[in-house]
Amino acid sequence: MPRSSSEPELAALDLFVSVVRLGSVSRAATEHQISQPSASARIKTLERQVGLTLLERSPSGSQPTMAGSLVAGWAETVLRAADELSAGVAALKARTSGRLRVVASLTIAEYLLPQRLEQFLRNRETDAVQLDVANSTAVLEQIRAGTSDLGFIESPEPTPGLKSEVIAEDRLITVVGRSHPWARRSSISLDALATTPMIVREAGSGTRESLIAAFAKLGYEEPTSALALGSTAAVKAAVINGGPPSVMSQLAVASDVEAGSLVVVDIPGLEIRRELRAVWPRQASLPPLAKELLQTFR
Repeated sequence: MPRSSSEPELAALDLFVSVVRLGSVSRAATEHQISQPSASARIKTLERQVGLTLLERSPSGSQPTMAGSLVAGWAETVLRAADELSAGVAALKARTSGRLRVVASLTIAEYLLPQRLEQFLRNRETDAVQLDVANSTAVLEQIRAGTSDLGFIESPEPTPGLKSEVIAEDRLITVVGRSHPWARRSSISLDALATTPMIVREAGSGTRESLIAAFAKLGYEEPTSALALGSTAAVKAAVINGGPPSVMSQLAVASDVEAGSLVVVDIPGLEIRRELRAVWPRQASLPPLAKELLQTFR
């Protein structure tokens, strides 16, 4: 049936849901980058359109009325559907325009994909690949949300609802700077490593999750973090400049080890190998460009 012109707009519903979540019209206005008077006017228009009082206002903030709580719940459903529509349209446009949206975890994006993508696109003048970089947890979120067509992760965690395919293998090794005392030792015990604060990647990183899983399998608690950093390059720089040891991807540190700025430390009993995987939605068919890119790894 035709929609009524008096039905609420998505922007007004989105703002109202933010007010309910944040408990304040002013905070919601800041989040939506509009003025507080504009936000208040939009909420009043929304209340007029639905014929209900949605908020109870007070000097300390705004709380939803009983009707407001119900409307907020329905609005969230509508907004999720709108997001799915936008993601689906964007995916459809990407399929028909020869543009592939790829999101990859940091190690893969920095040390594996650049050369592969350059070779892949070399004779494809009308095609393009948009590469976003995130940790493994964020990669999975983007794939599930439909904002990327194909993802690449290092995490050993299961990926329910997604298809996955191994595209490479990697090994995690312990490294220190050349001035670190361990650089002059033939080996370091696993107990010593497990009790030494290390430089690690941030929560959600595939490298960190692989290290935690390996320690747990060997009966050790999660490694102690002296410093958690959000990129492989930052971790390397901290270790090279005399920081604590770190367990890192062999792919990521190969050139630094060869140059002598990082030294590999042998840890008997610690062998961490991991699969690097491509992931995509189970129900969705891969765009032709994604299928062709995957084929280059086989």
